[in-house]
Order: sequence, then structure tokens, then C-alpha cells
Amino acid sequence: MKTVLVTGGCGFIGRHVAEELLGHGYAVRVLDSLVEQVHGGDQPAGLARGVEFIRGDVRDRAFVDRAVAGVDAVVHLAAEVGVGQSMYEIARYVGANDLGTAVLLEALIKQPVTRIVVASSMSVYGEGLYETQDGRRVGNARRRPDLLKQGAWEPVSAEGERLTPIGTDEEKPVDLASIYALTKYAQEREVLIFGEAYGVDAVALRLFNVFGPGQALSNPYTGVLANFSSRLANGAAPMVFEDGAQKRDFVHVRDVARAFRLALEQKRAAGHVLNIGSGSAYPIRDVATMLAEAMGVPEIGPEILGKARAGDIRNCFADISKARELLGFEPQFRLERSLDELVKWVRGTTAVDRGAEMKRELEALGLVS
Repeated sequence: MKTVLVTGGCGFIGRHVAEELLGHGYAVRVLDSLVEQVHGGDQPAGLARGVEFIRGDVRDRAFVDRAVAGVDAVVHLAAEVGVGQSMYEIARYVGANDLGTAVLLEALIKQPVTRIVVASSMSVYGEGLYETQDGRRVGNARRRPDLLKQGAWEPVSAEGERLTPIGTDEEKPVDLASIYALTKYAQEREVLIFGEAYGVDAVALRLFNVFGPGQALSNPYTGVLANFSSRLANGAAPMVFEDGAQKRDFVHVRDVARAFRLALEQKRAAGHVLNIGSGSAYPIRDVATMLAEAMGVPEIGPEILGKARAGDIRNCFADISKARELLGFEPQFRLERSLDELVKWVRGTTAVDRGAEMKRELEALGLVS
């Protein structure tokens, strides 16, 4: 039986990865520091029976040495997560994400493994991929801050031409628009460089917007569906920045967990960066409306703020052709067919709405315009 270490394994994605691995015959060890903002306590919650748990910070070499001893492979999920918060808690994000990864990799020099799979993020792309009216790809679209203040939300070409968003593939150059994106790109590069240097199969999965039961509903810097759920559960309107027409890709956490297992098993994935998403694009305001209807409060429409957050992008959704080819990955849980399950879980959970608090913090720091 192979043993897999899952760093950050008490988190939303980590718990599902651990369950997926156990269900396919792996032994699982988890290293997690149980960050208060995410976990709200000092005991692991929701870990599958049979998982070995070590509480410790991935930046602490003593804990990491203990965690990697005797394992065959690593799924590296430990990270601080949140575009907005990363723009002002910079040392926290760089320390946990990049230094933490460096400490882990140094430990693996003395405790070799056969494979490491790291969780990266769609945020590394910045704006997603676009094309011009005559079909030319535009991989470097950006929005000007002065135009954003005027409510010109959509990016245009350097010549001012209207652009159409298309599925973003892994060939699109990265364009790091937030500190969080910077740290996630550093994580994936650290792991891939390490793998090549030490002969370890390394894979980076660029995750799009992950949703599903088990997400931290009281953490305002977590996923958008969790934020919307918290607001609606407390009778408040989901807060939507800009005009709500921005498009995102939502992928179910069980699909993501399966992708991590496949990335451990498929030999030909070694050395590659792969998008893990649904391959579908959803306007954010439509998602807020769909969720309100599923929660039985269709009268609570989204609050369209008409303001932009620093580090946010307009459109990004996945082209998952490469994951299909190299992993045999195919999404099974579509957003529109999975909201009832999410709502059932939300109703059985205490959700503290901190969305307004998050908005005030960003505004006070001048990160909303």
C-alpha cells in the first residue's frame, strides 16, 4: 500500500483528496496547522477515518521531516488562499505559500518520494484568454485602472478593439495580477524545478473556482459560492463586484479530488501543468441568482456594487483538453446540477457572514475603486 502525504489536508479540498485516496487503496497522512481563519478551532473536522493527522506548520522543518518520513508521494495543498487578502497580508501569503513549499522540498531531498502534485491556481493567468473579431488569440489582455473607475469593465486590445473571452489553455502566458497569484506561480515553479533536478515526477494542477460541501462559510476570502451562501443564509444579498457579467469556471471539489488522484497515477502527466475546471463559463450574477433560487430565497437578488477590487480579473474559464488527454479527467458534477447538495450542507452548518467586514477592509486600504 502506498502512503501519500497531503499537506493542508484538513482544508476544504484536502479532506476530499484524503477521502478519494483512501477509497482507492492508499494510506493517507495529513499535515495541517489548522489556521483559525479557515478552521475556527484547534481540532481537525471532517477528516475521513483512517487518516493519520499531524498538526504542524509547513514552514516548520521538524514537523515537515516527521510528516514526510516513509511516504511514497506528496499532494501539496498547504497555502493561504485569497486574492483580496493577499494584497495587504503580503508577508503572510508569501511566507506560508512560498517559504512553506521551499521547506517541504528541502525535506524531500533527504526523504525522497516518487511523485509530488502541487495545487496551483487559475489566478496565475491574470485575465483569461481572448480573441479578436478576426480570430487572433490575445494572451496579454489587461484592464486600465483609470477605465475601471469609469465602469469600463471589459478588457480591450492594445488598439482598443473589442475582445471575446474564450477557454484559457495552458499555453497562455501567465500574468500575475495579485500577490496570491504570484505565490501560487512560485509554488508550481518550485515544485517543477525540484522534480526535474531530483528525478521526482512533479505535476502542477491549476485549479479554477472550486465549490462543494465543506467549504469554510465564515471565511470571506474563500470561494465565491461559499461567500454567496453565507450571505444568503443570513438573509443578505450576495455582494457582486463590477456589474456581475464577469465569467468564471466552477469545478466541484469531488472532481478536483479525483484529478489529484489521477495526477498521482498517470505517468505521462509528469512535468506538466494542467488546468482543472469544468470547461464551462458562468456569469457571476447568474450564479448568485441560481444559488438564491436553490436556497429558496429567489427574492434576494445580488447586490451589484459597480466597483472593482485590486487584483481581480474580468473573465477566466478553463480549456481542459490537456487534462482530458493526460489524466483521462472528465468533470462529473456540474454546477447547475449540484446546487441542491450544496444548499443541504449549508443549511446544516453555521455560517457567519463576514462579507461586509471584508469589503470594509479592502475599501479602507484603497483596494476597491
